[in-house]
Amino acid sequence: MIIRQEIKTDYREVENLVRESFWNIYRPGCYEHYIIHNMRYAKSFIKQLDYLIEEDNHIIAHIVYANGKIHSNNESKTLPILGPVSVHPKYQKQGYGSKIINYTLKKAEEMGYPGIIVVGDEKYYSRFGFEKAFKYNIHYEGMDRNDEAPFFMIKVFDKNKINDYQGIFSNPESYTVDIELLNEFDKAFPPKIKEKIEGQLE
Repeated sequence: MIIRQEIKTDYREVENLVRESFWNIYRPGCYEHYIIHNMRYAKSFIKQLDYLIEEDNHIIAHIVYANGKIHSNNESKTLPILGPVSVHPKYQKQGYGSKIINYTLKKAEEMGYPGIIVVGDEKYYSRFGFEKAFKYNIHYEGMDRNDEAPFFMIKVFDKNKINDYQGIFSNPESYTVDIELLNEFDKAFPPKIKEKIEGQLE
């Protein structure tokens, strides 16, 4: 197993991996591979935290981070958000996701970030030290400030510095998906059937 940074020649293989990982999970089809594609060319992209795992010369896991913004008192500061993180279906539930998350969180702390935001399953991410961002007076854009939003979490590296980051968090611009452009982008990949499955978010 090798953990290394993504390079340009990995791009299409990684996009295929991401597509396989998320297909029909949260919605019919997926758009995470399109987010990854756009993220690499965005100013918010944190290239130093763009990592993958190789096993037997195949890319089986991938993770990215990008800078979101926290708005407060007519000013804004950047704070990284984790994800998407992807593991090929054949390698899921074998610890690869935990390995790449822990590895890059350590890198992020070494880079001096006060904390990392994530939106996801609180039961899963709490094992990495993530807790409700509400606790630090950081709120998700579009949510009521009184809503604790357990899916909106933060991993704090420096509790003193994080006090300066109170406010409303907004996602990086690359998280926004134009469905028509997504459908056009998806034509470059092998055909897959979109299915509506119980439990999907959309």
